Amino acid sequence: MVSEKLLLSPHTTLLLKKEVKIYPRIIERIEEWPIYLLSKDRPDFVRHIDEHTFKRIVGRHRKDLSDMLVKTIYQERIRIKESPWKVDPPNERTFWNRISKKLIKKSLDRDDAESKAVSEEILRKIIHRYSEEIVGTFQIPTFRFAQSFLTAFFNRLFNAAVGKSLRAIFRGRRHLYERLNVVGDVDAIRELFNHGTVVMLPTHSSNLDSILVGYAMDQIMGLPSFSYGAGLNLYNFGPAAYYMNRLGAYRVDRRKKNPIYLETLKTMSRLSIQRGVNSLFFPGGTRSRSGEIESSVKLGLLGTAVEAQRSMAQENTGKKVFMVPMVICYNSVLEAPFLIEQHLKFTGKENYIRLKDEGTSVRAWLRFVWRFLSTTSDITLSIGKPMDVLGNFVDAQGRSFDQHQNELDIREYFIARNEVNEDRQREEEYTKILAARIEERYLAENVVLSSHLVAYAVFEMLRHENPKLDIFGILRLPQDEYVFPKKAIKEIIEQLQSRLFILEKQGKIRLAPEIRFDSPAVLKNGVENLGIFHTEKPLIFNKDGHVVSTNFRVLYFYHNRLQHYQLDKFVQWNLEEIEVLKID
Repeated sequence: MVSEKLLLSPHTTLLLKKEVKIYPRIIERIEEWPIYLLSKDRPDFVRHIDEHTFKRIVGRHRKDLSDMLVKTIYQERIRIKESPWKVDPPNERTFWNRISKKLIKKSLDRDDAESKAVSEEILRKIIHRYSEEIVGTFQIPTFRFAQSFLTAFFNRLFNAAVGKSLRAIFRGRRHLYERLNVVGDVDAIRELFNHGTVVMLPTHSSNLDSILVGYAMDQIMGLPSFSYGAGLNLYNFGPAAYYMNRLGAYRVDRRKKNPIYLETLKTMSRLSIQRGVNSLFFPGGTRSRSGEIESSVKLGLLGTAVEAQRSMAQENTGKKVFMVPMVICYNSVLEAPFLIEQHLKFTGKENYIRLKDEGTSVRAWLRFVWRFLSTTSDITLSIGKPMDVLGNFVDAQGRSFDQHQNELDIREYFIARNEVNEDRQREEEYTKILAARIEERYLAENVVLSSHLVAYAVFEMLRHENPKLDIFGILRLPQDEYVFPKKAIKEIIEQLQSRLFILEKQGKIRLAPEIRFDSPAVLKNGVENLGIFHTEKPLIFNKDGHVVSTNFRVLYFYHNRLQHYQLDKFVQWNLEEIEVLKID
């Protein structure tokens, strides 16, 4: 049934493993990194943010500026009262009370030049407060210390874990990068740094994502540090605040939803990209609660890349903005039990018992790191094909091409009446086009692991066995009453493999080497690796060699990784050997 040539044994994994290629640094001297140059010019950068944000807001809210200020002040005072954080400045309440009184006294219910001047003065103060809060710094001594300390720490821990004892810390020369599989055209991405600004766009599954991506780009790909957003809540922890504040992170406060803050944040991102500072952000906005590949990315920060490209075209610098999707593929997501609970509670409106978020526990995080280092389960970072801000593929020299391989001049897309001009409506449409392309590329760049395939096969068997139940009914079934015969799973796996091989040839998906094993090897490899870091693995073999599940909800989370490919439509469910054994 399976048309591709399959490997016959999981032991051949060793033959498929490629040695990790470590790339030299693109820019050897940290003093020449764009993020450091921006940090040196921080006061001027903040001033530019203030001016650009002020002009944008006044241009949009000239007639209702006072009303917008009233709403912003009200929202901020509510935030201070109902959701205070340790990291908030000590003068928060004083600041907002003072400008509130000034607005009431000098501006409200008046329509004269003095009132306008006061409103604009207050607006400038708010913008500057936000700019100073958002913009971080990049200190070379801090970076070098963090780089050497964390690399040594993880590598030593890796040696201990591989050696199964703390004494092994001082033996061996194992490195963390041996556990990371970076796939994709890294050489092309590295070359693009000579032609413009690179924006990396990873999928988001775990709180570990930022650490792994940063490590891979620094230690494997040889890239200079990127600017990245860090939730302001992380700064509540003193040591984390100290390092993130000096390692190029810009602070994002998700409590603040007012238009002044959001405009300031977007302006910072746009001007940073214009200045050539490479950026990293998660377009999904937050961790995927369902386990699915992101299919609805946020437009806010993506739009700043489009605006930055238009500004570069206006300046006629010849530089471009390059968007690089990245798909992070785990056999086990630390927070999976918590995330799927959140997803089900939100979508089903059911009274699920809320589980503790394992990702917020220091003990759970350390346990995850130890298990990650001491097992044979790798993590794959799939680097996607680079694109311009309209979603056209680009080559290593940064040239854009349409679907017929015709070269494009991206500058022409921003021209009206024979000149490059700002058109917000046009750029909003371009942002939507870019978002759709990123969502499409996430699916194409996703690497199917054996754990994903096995989870999908088993859960689809469960769903087929209960056709009258919706997903919530299925997840309430008692897992101890179901046994999934080994023979039946292998049959499903073979049918799914046939479809996956076709999708791979069409460029619609990527497959890990073990997907080419024969079905018994895929099943064994998948069960062994699926949810390997959880206290209870979602699938295990029973004494008869069949498969049972310890948690249907967590199994559903991993199943969802392949949800958007509609693979179930290519399974012949009428075969007699495909059935689930129910224990009475």
